[in-house]
Amino acid sequence: MTLEGRIAIVTGGSRGIGRATAELLARQGAAVVVNYRENADAAVSVVKDIANAGGTAVAIGADVADPDQAGELVERTVAELGGLHILVNNAGISRDGLIFDMDAAAWLDVMKVNFGGVFNCTRAAMPHLMSQRDGVIVNVSSVMGERGWIGQSNYAASKGAINAFTYCSAVELARFGVRVNAVLPGFSPTDLLGGLLGKDGGKGIKRQIPMRDFADVAQIAEVIAFLAGPGSAYMTGELVRADGGFGAQLGIGRTV
Repeated sequence: MTLEGRIAIVTGGSRGIGRATAELLARQGAAVVVNYRENADAAVSVVKDIANAGGTAVAIGADVADPDQAGELVERTVAELGGLHILVNNAGISRDGLIFDMDAAAWLDVMKVNFGGVFNCTRAAMPHLMSQRDGVIVNVSSVMGERGWIGQSNYAASKGAINAFTYCSAVELARFGVRVNAVLPGFSPTDLLGGLLGKDGGKGIKRQIPMRDFADVAQIAEVIAFLAGPGSAYMTGELVRADGGFGAQLGIGRTV
């Protein structure tokens, strides 16, 4: 129980990587806030599963793209669970399309949720974490933030912004005992990648991954939990790829 006595928020915690992370943090002893924007039933289901396994969790709805709602999320967490030690900025959306065809809404919506959510929640959590001189922030970015991919310009830009923000916030918060790192997943079969994986079941993409498989959401959650826990106590300002080797290669990495 490496996170016993710790209190965590997982934004976008009702599905995919967020759900797997909330459940894992709870198994490791943390009390967890499962944040959601629209799907309350899914968030309640996560809370029930955690409770049935002997853990502690509550569901709190908030649109993290809204600074006021992000602030209320932090305030309710402290009021209902008694504090805050871990913030996992996971909430994200995608609106894929070619740059030539992309309208302003598709660009701005992705930036507001993906990067805006990280900024808003970090800023809302900072006063509490700084005053207690103890805290960890884990931002869920993507290898897309370091590479280009057709139809992903808005998503990739939002993740690149998260990477830069991770560096800056880590430097600013280090003197207060607060660590900030990011995990950069590769291809994982979540709702966000449905369009990419639906064409041929993802076979074409799998062939470009050195480990020849997608990441299970539980594998990404393990990296997040490591960055949130005591085992990474001397790590801050790090971007940790969890992509099966995808970002380590030039091109597709294979000539045949």
